[in-house]
Amino acid sequence: MKESYDIQNAQYLKTRREFLRTTTMGLGSMAMGSLLLPGSVLGQSNVFSGQMGMTPDEGILKALHHAPKAKRVIYLFQSGAPSQIELFDYKPELIKRWGEEIPDSVRGGQRITGMLAAQSSFPLVGSKFEFTKHPKTGGHFSSLLPHISSIAEDICVVQSMYTEAINHEPAIVFLQTGSQQVGRPSMGSWMSYGLGSPNKDLPAFIVLLSKGRDDTQNLNMQIWNNGFLPSHHQGVRFRSGADPVLYLSNPDGIDRDSRRRELDYLGQLEAEQKAVWGDPEIDSKLNQYELAYRMQTSVPEVTDFSDEPEYILDMYGPDVRKPGSYAANCLLARRLAERDVPFIQLYHMGWDQHGNLPTEIQKMTSSGDQPSAALVKDLKQRGLLEDTLVVWGGEFGRTSFSQGQLTRENYGRDHHPRCFSMWMAGGGIKAGTVYGETDDFSYNIANNGVHVHDFQATLLHLLGIDHERLTFKHQGRRYRLTDVHGRVVKEILA
Repeated sequence: MKESYDIQNAQYLKTRREFLRTTTMGLGSMAMGSLLLPGSVLGQSNVFSGQMGMTPDEGILKALHHAPKAKRVIYLFQSGAPSQIELFDYKPELIKRWGEEIPDSVRGGQRITGMLAAQSSFPLVGSKFEFTKHPKTGGHFSSLLPHISSIAEDICVVQSMYTEAINHEPAIVFLQTGSQQVGRPSMGSWMSYGLGSPNKDLPAFIVLLSKGRDDTQNLNMQIWNNGFLPSHHQGVRFRSGADPVLYLSNPDGIDRDSRRRELDYLGQLEAEQKAVWGDPEIDSKLNQYELAYRMQTSVPEVTDFSDEPEYILDMYGPDVRKPGSYAANCLLARRLAERDVPFIQLYHMGWDQHGNLPTEIQKMTSSGDQPSAALVKDLKQRGLLEDTLVVWGGEFGRTSFSQGQLTRENYGRDHHPRCFSMWMAGGGIKAGTVYGETDDFSYNIANNGVHVHDFQATLLHLLGIDHERLTFKHQGRRYRLTDVHGRVVKEILA
């Protein structure tokens, strides 16, 4: 009986060992196969949220692991690392001992960056800004933060965050993905993968960028990437201007009806391809095409502030009328939260102050203090704060000793992973509290340290997810956001 096999049948009937043994160009064919079927060569799981009876808009979790406190997250990431000593961590001992060498017993031979390699002296420097103790929470707030201090009873300030990375990119990647090396999914991607989105007309994970200064360090796009998760879980960046999402508008000569017919035909072709190849990325691509079609209507509506009353615009400050500013992005984040977008990530760049810190940090707080507080107040007055988790913080802290020249008016601070401050509000967080403490020099943690993986575990817990159970099999191993670490910080939960 004569049998005929085409190339596709041969691919599935032959074992890998038989294929390599009988094919003279076996390795070359594997290379071609890696281009055609990347998932099969890399050992990626073919499990896709569109399978098992779910649509791509739904998450992989059939049920939450426990009752959630938050439905969505707004993460106000302050890129460049704000100085905890100038903002939240009041240390009169540093003011008292200004200019003295940091004691060896405090520094303990801990790692410093290469920027300090040629520096022979490490003089202590206290903040030149005044602090006020809040009468009810007991927290201290710098005069640089009059607006954030006004929401002290709505937030929890964590003074005892710490990380393992000492340079910006690995530290940012670590906070966002749980690993210092690029290639892992961002926490927004994990949330999209696990929970999906109730809004079918907007992405589950949206990214907004702003600059507090012109000379800022650029961000690696990998920090909002999907990593090894299906590609429709990656963050979608919204830009300022006429086209918030690149390539979303129809080109000349193509109207909405034409686009609809094109997508329908494309869907038929892709369905045939999936039947042959079984590639889960085909579903991801189709999902992205369909979402882009719906976004042609939803994005212009959500980014148009013309329906916002003047008193709301005034609440966010004068910069809110500048597209792409941090203030405008904070207001846009509230509008996205109203539309049930699950993960909204803001990056505000410009906090890296190795020199001239007193002047430069004022530029950052002047652009960021009022909008951050306004966002919390705005969510609260609309009844959204109770199920929206707001996070504010950078990738690490700053040193208690000066980098470079030290004067009363001009000093700088280097990177410091040993301790830094972060605050959270809403979404199940215990409001009006201060958690953790550093030593008198804001150099080491005195009690209740919170590691980056602890923060990530707590964030997922508030969303109803057990961080140890949300996993994805990749290259033979099951990965998760917190790797093999992390504990839920129950002390800061309401």
